Amino acid sequence: MLKIGGYINIVIAFGHLIGLFWAEQMFERTGVTKEMAKLTQIHFSYPYLLTFFVAIIFFVFGTYGLSASGKIRKLPYLKLGVFTIALIYLFRGIGEQSYNIIKGTTTQLETIQSIIALIIGLLFLFGGLQKWKLKKEN
Repeated sequence: MLKIGGYINIVIAFGHLIGLFWAEQMFERTGVTKEMAKLTQIHFSYPYLLTFFVAIIFFVFGTYGLSASGKIRKLPYLKLGVFTIALIYLFRGIGEQSYNIIKGTTTQLETIQSIIALIIGLLFLFGGLQKWKLKKEN
């Protein structure tokens, strides 16, 4: 589960970087056109820098998933990292969707993004529980 979650995050990170070549279309497809337009008013580079920063975050999340699954060397604070990533994804998946439902502003795209976040969060949560539960039994 952690390996799958790790690879998904790395794919998402590279997707963000590749998407920068077609930034306007990517922003439109992901539903952040208005937000990025506001950032562009501050400085034209901010949407690109933010997207690059987000890609780095996804890549770090991915490396923590792969590290916990034993695919790469052990990273510091591995257990804390895995469960923090799970919490972030679960909060994103459940919290944002709940907020949008309450406000009556939910869209199909936001629902899909929330479901994906929930799935990744569960992969990290159950993968982490499985990894460290098994370790305690040994």
